[in-house]
Amino acid sequence: MHKSRTPFPATQRRPLAAAILLAAFGQAAHAAEPAEAAAPQATALGAVTVTATRREATLQEVPVAVSVIDGEQLERDNRNNVASIVQQVPTLNYRAGASNKDTSLFIRGVGTISTSPGVEPTVATVVDGVVFGRPGQSTLDLLDLERIEVLRGPQGTLFGKNASAGVLNVVSKAIPEQTQGYVDYSHFGGGDENRLRFGIGGRLSEQLKGSLSTLWGDYDGNVENVANGHDVNGYERKGARGKLEFEPNEGVRLTLIADYMKGEDTLPSGVITSASAAFASQLRPVTPSAHNRDINSDFKTHVEDENQGLSAQLDWQLGDYTLTSISAWRGWDNTQYQDGDRRALLPVTASHDKGTVDYDQYSQEFRLTSPKGQFNEYVLGAFYMHGTSNETYQRLSVNGGVANSGRADYSTTNDSVALFGENTFNFTDDFRAIFGLRWTHDDLEYDHRRVSTSATAVTGIQPSTASSGSVDEDGWSGRTGLQYDFNDNLTGYVTYSRGYKGPAYNVFFNMQPRDTEALKPETSDAYEIGLKSTALDNRLTANLAVFHTDYDNYQANFFDTVANQVVTRLVNAGKVKTQGVGWMPASRPPRA
Repeated sequence: MHKSRTPFPATQRRPLAAAILLAAFGQAAHAAEPAEAAAPQATALGAVTVTATRREATLQEVPVAVSVIDGEQLERDNRNNVASIVQQVPTLNYRAGASNKDTSLFIRGVGTISTSPGVEPTVATVVDGVVFGRPGQSTLDLLDLERIEVLRGPQGTLFGKNASAGVLNVVSKAIPEQTQGYVDYSHFGGGDENRLRFGIGGRLSEQLKGSLSTLWGDYDGNVENVANGHDVNGYERKGARGKLEFEPNEGVRLTLIADYMKGEDTLPSGVITSASAAFASQLRPVTPSAHNRDINSDFKTHVEDENQGLSAQLDWQLGDYTLTSISAWRGWDNTQYQDGDRRALLPVTASHDKGTVDYDQYSQEFRLTSPKGQFNEYVLGAFYMHGTSNETYQRLSVNGGVANSGRADYSTTNDSVALFGENTFNFTDDFRAIFGLRWTHDDLEYDHRRVSTSATAVTGIQPSTASSGSVDEDGWSGRTGLQYDFNDNLTGYVTYSRGYKGPAYNVFFNMQPRDTEALKPETSDAYEIGLKSTALDNRLTANLAVFHTDYDNYQANFFDTVANQVVTRLVNAGKVKTQGVGWMPASRPPRA
């Protein structure tokens, strides 16, 4: 692996063109400068700032089980998307699917596995205050990360969208005061992977700051398709993100963000490691084995993604209070091509799929935050989100030399309105109580139409059908608890949280009449006891959380057979329990 990073100096302002030239020759210029004396190595862990309670606070202060991954650490580890951080965060898991639209996040073993656009995620993803309505929106690269916070347990009393299992809160870097930037290039030998990033930002005038970052990435892949000699299991990425911050006076700040990311992933259609003699003969010259890294496919299996968004955040100081407004639009297009039979075209048996997703969402959130240091500190909020998904799925199936095809067009519309708030009552400097409440109203509707060339079920394709439906539900959720600071180095808390996840429809290609009934809302009752401590002059932190959560009407998949194919069907699975202990130590050894 080769990696180089060239920073733009921030010692003086430079126009963009000069900054780019400086980046190109910056390494040589810096080599001529005298080296500065090395600063003493710090021995204490720096205070980690989080916004898990919608206020800036240190990680050790908040009565929430939360993990924080620093943006600089993510850069060092070449982790640039949600899927890549799961190895660093206990109890966070990521499930990949055949397409990015099939991905799911899990916290403490709980998540939603479904390709249906009619179900909301159990774990919410929030990027710079904007809720992502579909999990697949967050699968592409994230630019200029300050940190990622992983909040465990129900979080509906503080975040705009319901989150019955937890929240992934992504925070981007602030715009620097002085002009600075970077050019970052990485090369990885295996598969010929290259990544190039460029960023620049700084003050443009007394009242305006701005930043721009771009990304390009390319990876050939590490699996060979012997049918055409091409490498697969690779990717292409390109995107940009711009940010403007306007402060007409000390009490008003307007932040505008625009981002665009496009990606393509080539998939290996399943590298086969074992097969029957008859099936193995159809794969030749590929030989199934534990060491096989080849495929034989006549159809290019790949996924194309296009993700973009605009947001405007207004922070207005009203005396000691802060009024925040976040308005946002996001669009996501996903196209999936899949070789279902995983072999070169045969006249007797074949299966090819193509699916498209066109998703748009609009959201508006208002929050009023009281000043700190009062007996009653609170955050009050209102949230609205409108999401529309239009999908098309086509399948060609050849069995016994007879070809059949099916096409399904289906759409969902979801309108969600919520009022939420959380109070912290400071009885003393060391003892406080927490109380939060949320009301949510969801309107969900779907429309599904499938046209099939066969009047009866054939492999992978159901007959023609059409259906539609709508449902609306109200739900309550909340949180209450106590927190006590035993001393400056140890705090403890006990909380009870009620989680809520709205109604759902199981909308998919082979949807049948038995799938037309709406699923009931999912609720959770979460109990948690936690301790957060520091020791050895802040060189050691250790956080402990003991949790128990009961889910009712849990929305989950079970295996079923539809049109002679095994599929997963979304149902209310009844009651589910998850419990455990989380232990999160961190340390920095003393300097030599």
